[in-house]
Amino acid sequence: MPATRYVAVVGPGAADEQQRWLAEEVGAALAEAGAVVVTGGLGGVMEAACRGAKSRRGRTLGLLPGDDRTAANGWVDIAVATGLGELRNGLVVRCSDVVIAVGGGHGTLSEIALALKAGTPVVGLGGWDIEGMVQAADPREAVARAMRHSSSAGS
Repeated sequence: MPATRYVAVVGPGAADEQQRWLAEEVGAALAEAGAVVVTGGLGGVMEAACRGAKSRRGRTLGLLPGDDRTAANGWVDIAVATGLGELRNGLVVRCSDVVIAVGGGHGTLSEIALALKAGTPVVGLGGWDIEGMVQAADPREAVARAMRHSSSAGS
């Protein structure tokens, strides 16, 4: 049996409607592919990706910036209160086999940079286009590319 893939879905906490829709579709497709959806555990893109995963009976992991596990969005299965603030972005990246970046602000940019520096593949969807990233036109393509890239990642 192949190893379970952990796929981070990163993007703005203050996401617009389009970004939330993209993230929810990504989360659903990741769950269908058998991946664990990893996020920062809060709102916006993070919440939408978790909601999408749970709509397909997927599993979700939220790595929270604060000390309170109850701050996680209602779609997180396992909430880890890191107490690290934005530094938790590094944990989101390092515990994932691949990153899908939906939209993006500065926090998303930091996660992309950390992933690329660590050699973790990054798939972009409607946001930053940085050398080393792979771009996708829609959520299904983003997940297909992510699963293809994660097939040789850690277990």
